[in-house]
Amino acid sequence: MSLARRATGPGRVNLIGDHTDYNRGLALPIAIDLGTTVEFTPTGSSGITFFSTLHRQAITLPLGLPPDPELVGTLEPSWARLLAGVIATVRPEIGGVCRIVTTLPVGAGLSSSAALATALAKVFGATGSPMAVAKLCQQAENLSGVPVGIMDPLACAGGRAGSASLIDFSTLSVEYVPIPGSAEIVVVDSGEHRALRDTEYAARVAECEAAAETIGPLGLADESDLARLRDPLLLRRARHVVSECRRVRQVAEALVSGHLWAAGTYMTESHRSLAEDFGVSTPGLDSLVDHLRSIDGVYGARMTGAGFGGSVVALSRTDAIDVASLPAPAWRVTTTDGTAAYHDRG
Repeated sequence: MSLARRATGPGRVNLIGDHTDYNRGLALPIAIDLGTTVEFTPTGSSGITFFSTLHRQAITLPLGLPPDPELVGTLEPSWARLLAGVIATVRPEIGGVCRIVTTLPVGAGLSSSAALATALAKVFGATGSPMAVAKLCQQAENLSGVPVGIMDPLACAGGRAGSASLIDFSTLSVEYVPIPGSAEIVVVDSGEHRALRDTEYAARVAECEAAAETIGPLGLADESDLARLRDPLLLRRARHVVSECRRVRQVAEALVSGHLWAAGTYMTESHRSLAEDFGVSTPGLDSLVDHLRSIDGVYGARMTGAGFGGSVVALSRTDAIDVASLPAPAWRVTTTDGTAAYHDRG
């Protein structure tokens, strides 16, 4: 029998660019040193048994699950759905035992599901580029009932230590943007945990699709196109996406030039847009952002991820934030390579 295989899927913190991926826009995420580790021991059985430190009972799922959302998306307990989705897309050839351990807070907006999916895909034998692995994991999440874009699995699969990933979702190209060594990134968990399937995430996707029927893909539109939208709700949703893509470019340029105050200012503007135009922030997230911005040496802060709870990310100078004194769990995070990352050799 084959030896055990192990892989770690890093979490994802999006510095800027939320709700842009499914709109063919831009985003600037990083893979972080909090993550989910999966160890798969092949046994030759006809199924895979999963043990997780987050759940008391093990789950056994058969090999050969079909990529059927009506089957995968209704499995119980609910944490079996993503596991089944990965089995259905990656198609592992042999059964065995999977043990799952994570340092990511689940539901905190740090892509715990994408971290798990990319790690599972790796130990189940998925090969190819980070993009290829990310597409499999996106399909797995969609099968499980969550209509995510490709940003989270791509950030988790293809991140690069020392850099953020500037992703253009209209071309699926990735450019690595170095983060200055003088910058520090702190993530604060609001404590408002959620599963995306239980939020208005799908409604936001539908609203963006409705706006795109008038002005085309929102990530490719510009401010002048917004005047064609008559529905005030759709106008606000589209305005966020259009302005967010501009801010992504501005933050990337600011990081390259070392202008951290400028980068932080755009991050704070992003939070305001997510709260006011896109309606995905909460009073708790707003309060955390305000608190972080009041700390000397903090350049900017914003909610990160899909919203409706989750976490806040702050960009600051080194040691400006005393994480132990914050009103919620917090971590200084560093960038790391993704699960399927590879570097061009020249």
